[in-house]
Amino acid sequence: MTYSVLASTTGWTIGYVIGIIVVLVVVALVVPILLLARRIGVQAAAVDAGLQQAVTNTAALSHLSTTIESAESIVAGLRRGRERLGG
Repeated sequence: MTYSVLASTTGWTIGYVIGIIVVLVVVALVVPILLLARRIGVQAAAVDAGLQQAVTNTAALSHLSTTIESAESIVAGLRRGRERLGG
């Protein structure tokens, strides 16, 4: 009887040890992944801030065609004025 109780207890002990080892291995694999994901998240926030600044800095370019049209109109008017003055 003592042998069967000891064998039963040994089986549970081995099971617990294997379970703890499996948990430690999983933690050892998951922690670096989580740290890398956090670092990527921080860098993504920095990239997003840079892109938002680029949007702000380049917003005036949407009016460039209007500026070009106005400049062409002014140049054409100056050209007509010069022709009328004989130049």
